[in-house]
Amino acid sequence: MSSMDISGSGLAAQRARLDLIANNLANAETTRTAEGGPYKRLHLLLEEDHEQGGVRVVEVQQDPRPVRLVHQPGHPDANEQGYVEMPNVNVVEEMVDLVSATRSYEANVTALNAGKAMTRKALEIGRA
Repeated sequence: MSSMDISGSGLAAQRARLDLIANNLANAETTRTAEGGPYKRLHLLLEEDHEQGGVRVVEVQQDPRPVRLVHQPGHPDANEQGYVEMPNVNVVEEMVDLVSATRSYEANVTALNAGKAMTRKALEIGRA
């Protein structure tokens, strides 16, 4: 069952990654948050789980890259020079991460299904 646990942890990690990517994309133009200032891109820190096998989410981190300054003098959040601090979310980068997370999720589903099929076949051998 450990192979199924490992695939399950991979599924959970990639699902969390997909949720975070969706959140980043949804806030790609958010210039004002409850904390003040523009939205800051978030990403997951994953690590190998030596006790259970598989991977686990260690923490959600803010991307340290600086925010973008865009000249929009009429924007309500513009500073005195007419620049608006925009989130440090790169939509193209997020889409690449989205494809990567989706492929990783699919690979874990395939591994999980293969493990189930092998277990089923082992049970059939035991009945013969």
